[in-house]
Amino acid sequence: MEKLLGKTPEQLAEIASERRWHSYTANQISQWLYRHDVKSVDGMTNLPLSIRREIEGSFIIGRTAPVGVQESLDGTRKYLFRTDSGNYIESAYIPEGRRHTLCVSSQAGCKMACGFCMTGKQGFSGNLDAGSIINQVLSIAERSLLTNIVYMGMGEPLDNTENVLDSINSLSSDKALGMSPRRITLSTIGIIPELEKFLEKSSCHVAVSLHSPFSEERAGLVPAEKLHPIKDVVELLRSYGNDRQRRFSFEYIVFREINHSQRH
Repeated sequence: MEKLLGKTPEQLAEIASERRWHSYTANQISQWLYRHDVKSVDGMTNLPLSIRREIEGSFIIGRTAPVGVQESLDGTRKYLFRTDSGNYIESAYIPEGRRHTLCVSSQAGCKMACGFCMTGKQGFSGNLDAGSIINQVLSIAERSLLTNIVYMGMGEPLDNTENVLDSINSLSSDKALGMSPRRITLSTIGIIPELEKFLEKSSCHVAVSLHSPFSEERAGLVPAEKLHPIKDVVELLRSYGNDRQRRFSFEYIVFREINHSQRH
């Protein structure tokens, strides 16, 4: 059956309209999913019993608890989730003073094959739907503490753009979780057509995985450079650079004798 978790407020409104429910029913369902931690349809107690039974006939909530957790000395916690298809993904909770960040995954594995990335060495097992992305946020013990979300976990978010955008919609909509887009950052190697789509449809921050400013050298670390050169990625970002509310940043891992000279 189809998951409710991950449906945007607009998608829930479409479901309500198709089934001829009152228009406010979609908002009630959204509140239960994203604000009240409901884990069963029967928990949606302000919905008529007839609607709850109708929902149960077609949908599941879609919440799953983590199957494992590891904690480091600084309080960082790595959560392990099992996906619907039987793969495993990880999320990382990172406390830094008043800032509490969750690093979420968008795919099981990754196609990008970046030379420094363990996920890339695993190969690609599948995209996460919006519900599986949101579930990482709602199902950790620190949920109520979270101040920031970063799409920097397993997978390339812009290889799964529609599901990522839907999950951001539910994270940021006033009818769902209500988090400011300025608290959300997406990390990408820079898939240009998808990056342009993301910049048009979202006001979240963007972090580009750089690692070398020189195209040939970067291609040895980030193979996608051959299709999406960093100079073209930067040019695209510059064309959107007038929005001072949105931050563009660059990620750079320093490798000895590879990318840390004065030239770099």
